Amino acid sequence: MKLLQSVEQLSSLAGPIHLAIGVFDGIHLGHQAVIKRAISAADDAGGTSVVLTFHPHPVRVLRPEKAPRLLTSTQHKTLLIEHLGVGALLIQEFSLAFSRTPPRDFVLQLLRHAKRLQTICVGEGWSFGANRSGSVDLLRELSASEGFTLDTVKPVILEGDVVSSTRVRESIERGELTQAAKFLGRPFTVLGTVTKGNLLGRQLGFPTANLRAHNEQFPPNGVYAVKAWHKGSEYGGVVNIGVRPTLEQTKGERILEIHLFDFDQDIYGDEVEVSFLEYLRPEKKFDSLTQLKEQIGRDAGVAREIYRARR
Repeated sequence: MKLLQSVEQLSSLAGPIHLAIGVFDGIHLGHQAVIKRAISAADDAGGTSVVLTFHPHPVRVLRPEKAPRLLTSTQHKTLLIEHLGVGALLIQEFSLAFSRTPPRDFVLQLLRHAKRLQTICVGEGWSFGANRSGSVDLLRELSASEGFTLDTVKPVILEGDVVSSTRVRESIERGELTQAAKFLGRPFTVLGTVTKGNLLGRQLGFPTANLRAHNEQFPPNGVYAVKAWHKGSEYGGVVNIGVRPTLEQTKGERILEIHLFDFDQDIYGDEVEVSFLEYLRPEKKFDSLTQLKEQIGRDAGVAREIYRARR
């Protein structure tokens, strides 16, 4: 998959271009339906399938006080889109200046720089451009005048619910990870960059890595059996999400701390993806580090057995 950083770089791709456009936070089943339409169009007519998405999330720029936790950071979203088999991904910087672009001008820019833009695929309720004044009706008008095909995709309905990023986020916040996975069409995962902690886990015999998750949504606080991936290799592990009350060092900041089984590498700065297999217990405060160590040992033993059973 080729990565593009500007609309102008569309000219580097072999045409015709089949474009799926959206924020696509989570790459849930609804997003996948839109993206797969562009892939199918490229398979049928030739050319290149392209996903156009935005960084940062538009709400973080326009209404930062209302910005939700992300289901997928841009790094995570990129990995998931690549797995779908897209030819190229265009990550458009979303700034205040860009947000003021008239919707007609935005589409005309795409037409100008792509080598024959043949298809635009969007969700049927998609809006875009300055003050979200662009609509599917405008795209339909432009498709008739400019000669591209507009493919609008209906929302995906699952068990009576419309699949949406909001609905997935609500499920994760409540710890309903099985339900979230149904909406996502895959297990819910968190992608984070390993940062240095206080190294106490190593002193206790259970070396851990803290994951900085780029504003991604965590499930509820507690201890989980997990599987994780580092540079393409899979490992079992145990995760604690919370404020580490025994240590009282986080000042209320939620931390995802992971211990990987049979793993002894320096991975500071690397990315690790975590999938949650089973909730084990709530986070709690222990009276001593000895009690904490004993409980970690019990948690790790249970999590190892769960991982072995789920491999």
